[in-house]
Amino acid sequence: MAASAARATSTVHARSPHHPPSTVLAGARVVLPTGTVDNGRVVVEGTKIVTEASAAEADVHDLSGHWVVPGFVDIHNHGGGGASFTSGTAEDVLHGVMTHRRHGTTTLVASTVTGDMDFLAHRAGFLSELVEQGDLAGIHFEGPFISPCRKGAHSEELLRDPDPAEVRKLIDAARGTAKMVTLATELPGGIDSVRLLAEHGVIAAIGHTDATYEQTREAIDAGATVATHLFNAMPALGHRAPGPIAALLEDERITVELINDGTHLHPAALELAFRSAGAARVAFITDAMDAAGFGDGRYQLGPLEVEVKDGVARLVEGHSIAGSTLTLDTAFKRAVTVDRIPVEDVVTAISANPAKLLGAYDRVGSLDPGKDADLVVLDADFALKGVMRRGEWVVRPEVG
Repeated sequence: MAASAARATSTVHARSPHHPPSTVLAGARVVLPTGTVDNGRVVVEGTKIVTEASAAEADVHDLSGHWVVPGFVDIHNHGGGGASFTSGTAEDVLHGVMTHRRHGTTTLVASTVTGDMDFLAHRAGFLSELVEQGDLAGIHFEGPFISPCRKGAHSEELLRDPDPAEVRKLIDAARGTAKMVTLATELPGGIDSVRLLAEHGVIAAIGHTDATYEQTREAIDAGATVATHLFNAMPALGHRAPGPIAALLEDERITVELINDGTHLHPAALELAFRSAGAARVAFITDAMDAAGFGDGRYQLGPLEVEVKDGVARLVEGHSIAGSTLTLDTAFKRAVTVDRIPVEDVVTAISANPAKLLGAYDRVGSLDPGKDADLVVLDADFALKGVMRRGEWVVRPEVG
């Protein structure tokens, strides 16, 4: 555990002449990469976390009895607030982003679902503009290069083998903003596509796959580094045919995505993943669809109709689970209070690890001085009370 106090503060982009130049968050339990500091201090100036305030005057928040943790980083998210990243307008996408931002996700990658190649390429160009202006952290293509045996909530007639030329088409359409492509790497062209992605600095994620243990190891050796929502949309762990799960858990090169909503994973499966991979190789994701932060009802996920009932999203035809309605503040609270995972390990999985995968850990993912002032305030019961992004309060804590 850290022995010295952290310092951080937050500032809005445009300040009145009478507004203090610094924000000081005092008295909280502050989670740093080195451990938790009791009665810590976080100081923010402008958009950055700093070591000390530059002026005597500051906007001080007494957060005694609270936690301050880094802003959450979601690398797998299809929408929220009733808006879809796959089909919505720019206004829709920004509404979905803000919905998740209010739940603590200060860095978000927009995920698409299987669609026609020309549509996906066009969508990539559209979303890339929102990445370039700083609203999104990148694009994740989930499909169409996945197995029909493990298609989940993807349209089977639009699935295709991962031809490297077509994979390259999507990467090029994203204009440098593609961060991840989920592939069933056992399909024809799968291994060559993994190599192509690795060469272009794009994460090759193994998912929606029917691969064997041996085929999964081959894909990892070719450059795959992420398991898309481990356990879901892949063969179950077997004692004679261990399948992809064993290969993904055992290999130090793989980060495993986990959807901690109480629906996608039994708590014992979550515990198995943490024990086998260790906190340093887990990334909590939402895999959220439009209904996240919005409510029950009928929705579209790509070309497929989804019904959300009691917060669980399933296809109208076939009843497969169709993403989630999860937000990361709920995943955080569940991990600590239900799964009994140490707070520091949850922070690693929900902030640091995904930031590292995105190549953004120099800017986000921890509360180190010099990084963006992205942070979340939680109360003693781990309920969200405040969210700051780049020095501006998205949710202002009504405490102290």
